[in-house]
Parts: sequence; structure tokens; C-alpha cells
Amino acid sequence: MSDAEPIRLRTGNGASGAPSQGARGPQPVPSVVAFSRRELFAILDVYGRQVAQGEWRDYAIDHGRETATFSIFRRASESPIYRVEKTPKLARKQGAYSVVTATGLILKRGNELDRVLAVIDKRVRLVV
Repeated sequence: MSDAEPIRLRTGNGASGAPSQGARGPQPVPSVVAFSRRELFAILDVYGRQVAQGEWRDYAIDHGRETATFSIFRRASESPIYRVEKTPKLARKQGAYSVVTATGLILKRGNELDRVLAVIDKRVRLVV
């Protein structure tokens, strides 16, 4: 498998707005947004560090028509404390990625996943 995005939204071809034609005819617009392998590795890297520190214990992944969500739980029986959301529709306006708290507060938005995840990545630092 490659690290490329698994789903690409098609908006049309040129000024005519007609759907793009492939070798087999018109390509259908994908009905589900999903995380790529590279994106999941970045999210799970942060998640794994927090699990090792005992902060987080569970997660859930949801793929929808407009948004893919990675929910982070402190305990499995609670509501998620953070949600990492991918919304390709907002890529040009506010950024495709966002980190949202349990109360709905958006902590950070952007087009670079690593910068957005830095908000919730609490690395252990040695203070001298």
C-alpha cells in the first residue's frame, strides 16, 4: 500500500464543471472520508505516548460522508475528551484538520496534521 490519500474528492475538470473522465469513463465521487495510513500513524504516535503515560485509555474511529473522526477517551465509559477531525471540504478555508474538546471548543485548525496534533501532545520534558 502507498501513503497517498485513500480518497480524493473530485470537483470537476476545468471551467466546464463536468466530472473528470478516466480510462473507464466518469469516476464516481467518493461517499466516505477516511484517514490515510500516514495520518493514522501520526495520530497513533501521539495516542501511544499518552497511553504509555497513563493519560488516555481508549479510542474510536468514525468515517462519515463529510468528516473522519478519531475520538480519544480517558475511560471507555466516558465521552471523548478530544476529537481529531478531518474535513476535506474545509481545506481551503480553515484547514482540513482540527482538534475539538468534549465541550465543542476547537483547540486548533490547520492543513498540517502534525501542527494540529501538537496541541494535545504533552511530551515529558526534563526541567533542570
